[in-house]
Amino acid sequence: MESLNLPGFAYKVKQVNGKPHIFDIIRRKFVTLTPEEWVRQHFIHLLITHYGYPKSLFAVETGLQYHTLAKRTDIMVLSNHALPFLLVECKAPFVAVTDATFAQISRYNFTLQPQYLAVTNGMAHYCFQAVNGQIHFMDDFPQYRDFNR
Repeated sequence: MESLNLPGFAYKVKQVNGKPHIFDIIRRKFVTLTPEEWVRQHFIHLLITHYGYPKSLFAVETGLQYHTLAKRTDIMVLSNHALPFLLVECKAPFVAVTDATFAQISRYNFTLQPQYLAVTNGMAHYCFQAVNGQIHFMDDFPQYRDFNR
């Protein structure tokens, strides 16, 4: 896997049926190591190690209903009151973060209404708040101590 614009971490990889799998500390199992999963695992470790998020508040690849469509969130961090706090959409490093990426996470915002949203492809990262239809980009990701719900 390629280097990302995210801090490294001590990861476990093994082969399953000839395919690489990486251990996900949230789901507590080995999952297929795709380029998107590589980004997701780095971002999970970033939030835990550098921003102080407890593992117990994470939900990874959980389902949601958007109108009649079944969708799946990459990373959702819940508040201490079990409300969506931060929603992260991960893309593979070779997938550009475009308006379509922001539109995708905006659809999830419509349903889940987290306090913060983020998109990353492991190289570029954006965090923002959607308030009353307005997007407010942030300089950094919120620290766990910033939970105010």
